[in-house]
Amino acid sequence: LILIITVLNIVNRDMLPETKIPWLLCVIGLNVFGVAIYIVFSHNRPSRRQRRKYLQLVEHSSAYIDSSVTQEETDAALGNWADVVGSIQKQDGTSMFYRGTKTRYFPTGEKFFQSFLDDLKHAERYIFLEYFILARGKMWYETLDVLKAKVKDGVEVRVMYDDIGCMGKIRAGYYKSLRKAGIKCVKFNPFVPVVTNVHNFRDHRKIAVIDGKIGYTGGINLSDEYINETHPFGQWKDTAVRLEGEGVRGLILMFLHLYNLRTKETEDFAPYLSDTYEAFEDEGYVRPYGDGPRPLYKNQIGEETYINVLTHASKYVYIMTPYLIIDYRMRSAIVSAALRGVDVRIIVPHIPDKKIPFALTRSNYPALIKAGVKIYEYTPGFIHAKNFLADDEVAIVGTINLDYRSLLHHFENAVFMYGTKAVGELKSDFDETFAVSKLQTAESARKNIFWRAICEVAKVFAPLF
Repeated sequence: LILIITVLNIVNRDMLPETKIPWLLCVIGLNVFGVAIYIVFSHNRPSRRQRRKYLQLVEHSSAYIDSSVTQEETDAALGNWADVVGSIQKQDGTSMFYRGTKTRYFPTGEKFFQSFLDDLKHAERYIFLEYFILARGKMWYETLDVLKAKVKDGVEVRVMYDDIGCMGKIRAGYYKSLRKAGIKCVKFNPFVPVVTNVHNFRDHRKIAVIDGKIGYTGGINLSDEYINETHPFGQWKDTAVRLEGEGVRGLILMFLHLYNLRTKETEDFAPYLSDTYEAFEDEGYVRPYGDGPRPLYKNQIGEETYINVLTHASKYVYIMTPYLIIDYRMRSAIVSAALRGVDVRIIVPHIPDKKIPFALTRSNYPALIKAGVKIYEYTPGFIHAKNFLADDEVAIVGTINLDYRSLLHHFENAVFMYGTKAVGELKSDFDETFAVSKLQTAESARKNIFWRAICEVAKVFAPLF
């Protein structure tokens, strides 16, 4: 009776169809023990207390959401792309659409780090840093030296890092030493040695805000491989974007939401938001947005936005992603775009950081190549960037991977850009990256029977990891 009830629950539950299959196999194969695993690990929902607190913070921040861009201007300026922005707005009401925000794209971690440190050194009021990984080494220690100096100058410094993301990279109580240095530091969702699904909800975001006027986001963590001080997987390529102006408000609110969720406070956001911003000419429009587990977010905004870009593009869509572990909806969107004549190109690593995700990535090659999608492997090493570019008009730079963990479980963020200078800079980077990447063919995608069998089995259980 327990098995029957559980099976009926899985079949009728509002969840991705791909996730139902492995859970059905788990329950049927392991009997009551499988039921126990399903009950503990399958529910992709933060605790009731977290849900209540987060919704309270969203309501609290509604008074600070403001933009000079009207809906009429959005529709007129963006044309076909206005629907994509409208979809983001309906699902994520914690930010707005902004014009006149200066953008700068960084094609490598090294170039990002130079600008990042310089901006930190010029901070006068506050610094917010939210990163999935802080790791011992040059990148973090040079950043920390600047943060400590700024604290002595009276600048408020806050740091939030993900506890599981930093495992093995810094010690468990590292936040205490930062607090002793005057830095307001918390670790997000601390690891506890109990059997629970709470460890699914990681803070995978990368956000830096300086004085409320300058913000950074992208795929780059504060760890030495991101600036190629170390080379665990060949040349490490990652990217970031710098915002200056009104669009930074979106990054500020995202940071304050999760920071207050962790500290269980509801502070006044007003001191961190400027009343006036410099308006930069000929800089297009930006829309920062967040993503995270339901029901904190109404839907998987990251995946919905990627799919909408693929659907609205008429000429091309270029993608950089470290993992290509996609569900049926995403694969259908990519294939459909290619079949209607859109030039879809995807750049993935040639040297993997994890063997199983790399095998799952390659297992998607045959179906995509057959539909006309061009897949390139970045031959110098590992590519960690998460970028979309479409029709020389639209770009997305952020933290959202094309895998189940990013699209379903993690807290993520990105910036949607239309007509900004960063769009052109990203196009140049794509062209340069294609030149050092190897185009995959149907023949090169085929492996021996044993390898394909491993991939097919792993693919069934991919949604659970």
